This record gives sequence, C-alpha cells and structure tokens, in this order.
Amino acid sequence: MCREACLGCFILILIRISRLRQRIRSMFYHAYNSYLDNAFPYDELRPLTCDGQDTWGSFSLTLIDALDTLLVLGNQTEFQRVASLLQDTIDFDTDVNASVFETNIRGTKKQSVWWGGLLSAHLLSGRAGMELEPGWPCSGPLLRMAEDAARKLLPAFQTATGMPYGTVNLLKGVSPTETSVTCTAGVGTFILEFATLSRLTGDATFENVARRALRALWKTKSDIGLVGNHIDVQSQKWVAQDAGIGAGVDSYFEYLVKGAIMLQDEELLHMFLEYDRAIQNYTRFDDWYLWVQMHKGTVSMPVFQSLEAFWPGLQSLLGNLDSAVRTFQNYYSVWRQFGGLPEFYSIPQGSTVDKREGYPLRPELIESAMYLFRATGDHTYLQLGLDALESIERIARTPCGYATIKDVRDHQLDNRMESFFLAETVKYLYLLFDPDHFLHGGRASGDSSWEAGGEGGQCVLGAGGFVFNTEAHPLDPAALYCCSQHSRDHQELRDLLFSLSQTSGESDNWGTTADAPPGPPGQSESIALRAGEKRKTPPPLSCPVQPFRARLSLLGQVFTDRS
Repeated sequence: MCREACLGCFILILIRISRLRQRIRSMFYHAYNSYLDNAFPYDELRPLTCDGQDTWGSFSLTLIDALDTLLVLGNQTEFQRVASLLQDTIDFDTDVNASVFETNIRGTKKQSVWWGGLLSAHLLSGRAGMELEPGWPCSGPLLRMAEDAARKLLPAFQTATGMPYGTVNLLKGVSPTETSVTCTAGVGTFILEFATLSRLTGDATFENVARRALRALWKTKSDIGLVGNHIDVQSQKWVAQDAGIGAGVDSYFEYLVKGAIMLQDEELLHMFLEYDRAIQNYTRFDDWYLWVQMHKGTVSMPVFQSLEAFWPGLQSLLGNLDSAVRTFQNYYSVWRQFGGLPEFYSIPQGSTVDKREGYPLRPELIESAMYLFRATGDHTYLQLGLDALESIERIARTPCGYATIKDVRDHQLDNRMESFFLAETVKYLYLLFDPDHFLHGGRASGDSSWEAGGEGGQCVLGAGGFVFNTEAHPLDPAALYCCSQHSRDHQELRDLLFSLSQTSGESDNWGTTADAPPGPPGQSESIALRAGEKRKTPPPLSCPVQPFRARLSLLGQVFTDRS
C-alpha cells in the first residue's frame, strides 16, 4: 500500500512537471510570435508599444538568439525555417560600429550572440533534421556565417598586448579614435566560441588570439591575486580597480571554468583556481560576494548584483556544492523579497540601490537553479523555477510579449524585451523542468541520444556533455574533437604523400601541393573564404579519407586509442 501511494505521488509530480513545461513553451511562443509579428527584422521587441528597435546593428538579434531555443523546445520545423532565413538575409559586410564586448554595467554578453548562436545552431543542425554537407560538423553554411562574423572582430585584437578593443566597425575595422579602455569580461570571454571555430574549421587564428588575450590579462592580476573591472588594453593599466564576480568581470571567470571543461585545458583551470582562492579570501562575507579594492582587498561596494547569480551554478561545475547552496539561498531570499532580482541590492541595508532597481528578466538565478538541481536533486530549485515562472507571468507579461521590470518595488514596466529572455531565461527554465532532455545527456521517447558525424560518419556526436556559452548556446565538445582530429589525419596524409613525392622525384604528379611546405600540424585549409579572397581550386589531396584512429564518445567524454 505504501509503495503504491509513493508511486502515485511520483506520477502526480511527473504530470505537474509536464504541465509546467507546457506553460514555459507557451511563454516562449507568446514572446517569440510577438517579436515576429511586431518587431522583426529589428534587433529587439518593444512590448509596451508593440514595435521593434535596433540595439546592436540591425542583425535580427532576437531571432539569432532564439534559434537554438526552438530546438530545445522540440520545434524542428521552425528551426529549419529560421536557419534558412538567416542564411539568406544576414550580411555582416555592413558599415556598423559593433561592440566587441559591451562595457557598460547593463550586461556584457552581446558579442556571444553572433557566433555563439550561429555555432550552436550549426552543431544542432543534424538533430534538427536539416540537410547536412558531407563532413558535417566540420563544414556547413551556418559555420561559414559564424566564421565570417568572427573574422570581422579580429582587427580588435591587434593591440600591443593582444587584449581587444571594445568596439570595431564591421567594414572598416577599429577607429583611430576608439578608446583603449574595456571591461575585464570584454577581454576574457572569447575562448569558448573562438576555440570552437578554430577546431571546427582548422584555422587556429581564432583560438590563438583568444588565448593571447587571456594570458595577457592573467599577467595583470594584483599581488593579492585579483583583477579589476576595466583595463587599458594598450598600457595594461587598470582604470577601474574594483574586484568582484559581477558586471564587467562575470563571464571571464565563467569562461575559464567552462573552457577548462570543454577543452580539457589545465592552464585555464589553474587560472581560475588561483583567482578563486583570492576571491574566497578577500570578497566572500557570510556567503555573499562583495566588491573590494583589487590591490588592498578593502570593501569598496557591499552590494549584490543580479549578474552575480551565475556563481552558484559555476561552483557546482567544480563540485563546490556546500558553498554554492548557501550562496544560492542568499540570492533566492532577495528574489522572494521582490519577485525578481534588482540589478543592485545593498546587503547591509537589505534594499535596492538607487537607479538600479530594475529586473530585465535576467536568467542567472534560474541558470544556477538548473545546475544545482542537476547536482543535488533538491526540489528547492524546482520551487525557484516555479516562483520565476509565476512572477514573470504575473508582472512582466503584456499583450505583445514580456517587458523589463523597471522597478522591482512597485513593478513598473519598461518598454524593452532583451534578446537573452528567449535565449537564456526561457531555455534554462525549461531545462530545469526537463531532466531527461538531450542537452542533459538524456533520451526522449523515440529519440536517439547521439548522432554520427565527420568524414564517413566516424564521429559520435550529441551524446551529452554540452557546454553552454554565456548566452546559453550549447556547444558539443565531441564535435571539436571530431574536426580537429580529422584535420590532423588529413595533415598526416599530406605529410606522408609529400615525403613520398620528394623521395621518388615525382612531385609534379601532386600538383601544387608539393611546391609549398605543409601547414602547421593540426591545421587544415579553412572551409570559409577570407575577406576579399576568391575561391581556390580544391587541393588535390582534399579527398575524403578514413580516419587513422578509432574514436568513441560516451556522455561527452571522448576516448581514442591513445587514451
């Protein structure tokens, strides 16, 4: 009898969770359809006046940002339609000054939308049922778009230090009058996307510039191991010396951890662990994280910023669950006080900070709840998800979408729906209530938990272990291994044939390949054209070959015969 009662309760919980997922789907489509009907092709929806506005260059930012969320919700048909639409309409050869990484306090994630959303959509194309090019995921139209977009930003990295400028013109490069001051996150939040591009395309340029920027920033930390908020990328001098984990710094730490996981990189992990020691020593007080002077460690701002709410989730990735749980509870108490997280919250006074009372429907606390529920199974985190769903529906819903909450105290609304609402907030909320989702390594009914890719279908992809970038766009580490291994195999074949042709004296049989030295190991010719470059005749040794090494991926962990 007791067992039957428990089974009945379990079934009721599953039914309730299923209904919550349906409510979240409805939330997404209310916002998404409102954008399409009232704002497309502008960047963002204005939900109070039911029209649109460009906030970043007129690239239909919301549509790019929402693309992979469509597939997360299971809508393959709309994913295919939008992916094809973007291929036909988006042009990055535009005279627009684009923020390489926004440096204002509002939030520092726009740079990831371009290629983060496109890269994620490219890697999910197989699961979405799109027609794939031979060799996918190492080639494809969305990948070429992402490479084109990222290449437009490379001039920003041409500084004395390798740390990038904050703004670049997509057509003309960096303006001679461009300021050399940028935020810390603007220097350190490239390694996920740029390493993915390099390893999918075989062009090491992107990963190299991202690593150079990270290493340059690492050298500027203070004697007590902290970094400030804004730095001069030419002189390496700190302009703003407040150290913390929030706005202007947040995703730098996030990318050290996620980069270490995705790339299996000990250097990145070492950097974060060294920072974390200083953070715990100087900024942590009663499981809150304050802002301190980077050289002295004295408190400069005793505030909690809503962007800091990602931190418990990041801690959970490293197994620091006790600390993560306690910090999450602090942040959750602020949510319960207002029905949302104000941008700034004074910890000593227990109230909002003047002119920082708004909540633009940010995802960070929901993101941490998703990670912590995965790690602990504690239903406290499902309760936060339910609270968030109820609050947003009750306070922020309008006839044309969902509006930013201008003031969490009286719930006034502002005429803006930021693109991250569809990319992150709704996605993390849905994934919180879908523990069997393929992004968690689960398998839905009738759905394969993995797929084949690479030359001859020799790679196992999509088996789990996805890493989310700072805009919640999932990246598959197995795809990076697949394409970089394929590049190495091709290079080994080129080297072998070059050696044989030199030995036999019959190099002319190999056309132009033997006339020039081979490229660096681990690289191959990029599948996308450079700016102003014309398509070359395919190299004579570009025919498909069977990889030399067997490979296997289980839940995102890749093994080779050399493991």
